[in-house]
Amino acid sequence: MFLKKIQNIFINEKENVVILGAGEVGLLLAKRLTQEGKNVVVIDKDKSRLDRITQFVDVQTILGSGSSPKTLTLAGVESSHYVIAVTNDDEVNLVACLFANALAPKAVKLARISNKEYEQYPNVLGGTGLNIQLMVHPESEVVRSINRLLSLPGSQDYAEFAGGHLRMVAYNIKGTELVGKRLFEFRDFIKSENIMVAAIIRNEKLVVPNGQVVLQENDLVYFAYVDIAQRELLRALKKTRAFFHSVCIVGGGKIGYLLAKLFEDKGLDVKIIEKDAARCEELATLLDSTLILNGDGTETTLLKEENVGKMDVIVAVTADEEDNILACLLAKSMGARDSVARVNKSEYLPIVKQIGIDHSVSTRVAAVNGFLSYIRQGNVVAFASVASDAAEVMEVCLTETSRLLGKPLMQLSLPKKVIMLAYMRENKVFIPHGQTVFGVGDHIIFLGEQEAMRQLDELVGERTTNQTNENRILPR
Repeated sequence: MFLKKIQNIFINEKENVVILGAGEVGLLLAKRLTQEGKNVVVIDKDKSRLDRITQFVDVQTILGSGSSPKTLTLAGVESSHYVIAVTNDDEVNLVACLFANALAPKAVKLARISNKEYEQYPNVLGGTGLNIQLMVHPESEVVRSINRLLSLPGSQDYAEFAGGHLRMVAYNIKGTELVGKRLFEFRDFIKSENIMVAAIIRNEKLVVPNGQVVLQENDLVYFAYVDIAQRELLRALKKTRAFFHSVCIVGGGKIGYLLAKLFEDKGLDVKIIEKDAARCEELATLLDSTLILNGDGTETTLLKEENVGKMDVIVAVTADEEDNILACLLAKSMGARDSVARVNKSEYLPIVKQIGIDHSVSTRVAAVNGFLSYIRQGNVVAFASVASDAAEVMEVCLTETSRLLGKPLMQLSLPKKVIMLAYMRENKVFIPHGQTVFGVGDHIIFLGEQEAMRQLDELVGERTTNQTNENRILPR
């Protein structure tokens, strides 16, 4: 009876998704995919995790191993459209995709992969045996995010689209000349046509920009700009503080190592604080100029002895978010200029900035964004959440079926609470105006609320066969 119950879920016309792993990534994916009307079954060996996920999401759960053919069959994998393996074990994810490919060869297989060595063998993992269409390496994306955030003084969020030609950065405008101004006055403040206000987050809610919106103290404003306009934007916002030269990294795991290597290559003064003595010895052989310290990054005595308060940046990236938050707060209280905390629990993300931490990053959010950018209907090229899911940004490539073709922008009926930020044509990025007409192959970047963004599917065109079958490793 139980097997029949699971299989009956997959009789209707909705897309069917099997998620392997009920951790934070599995939970976030299940939330988003059920919101988009998909049937979701979640598999995990831990009953407490499954119980937790059913408290937040209306999904069917299966207690068992996702790498077991019997469990996959019980979950109705043969009728699935997507199989997403997001456990914390790479080998379990790979074996799960192997059996899922045997049981459901037409299903799209997506996997979270933490070992960077696998990136060197995309043809093996994407071949006929596993046929994994997308491999997400969230740790690498988090490292890139931290590097980008620290490269823009005072920024609170950052994302890139159109191959890096269009950028979006978030700043709290407190104390700037923008406070109290209506958006139609923005051009008097920043005269460049390559910069625009993309979104305003006020009290953790999205305010869609229009000319009559008055900017308020403590608004978090997302500026979208063409890459060549970055210096002009920073000058206008008076964000000219010196860039960082020294950094203390708390946590010597994969992210800590990749960060230290990156900062070493930039010639920065780098320290790593790591609890595990054996890992410290390993890091000493892998890194050149980084000072490796065996200790606890939340111990005040150690932080004082190492003059962490005099360093430009504290980056805490251990697996324990409470330790990361505490380490950043202690370092900031001692005088450290900037702080970055790795925070994986989604409920923590909205409060991190409120308690005095400058930036937060999440491997789990990075993974979810990577998967959603592939699953979303239409030719989605890139996808990012904004301000803890207050909004989302999506870059799509227009196909012959798109209803956006051939008409000026002013005549297009976009969903409410969705705005068009920019478009890319022949590798050049433009801010659109009312008379802009779009063609096949144009990349369009939209921003809006989640519910409204899903209404774009009918406008942008269906996913092409070639893109669906393309094997990719994210981040690109």
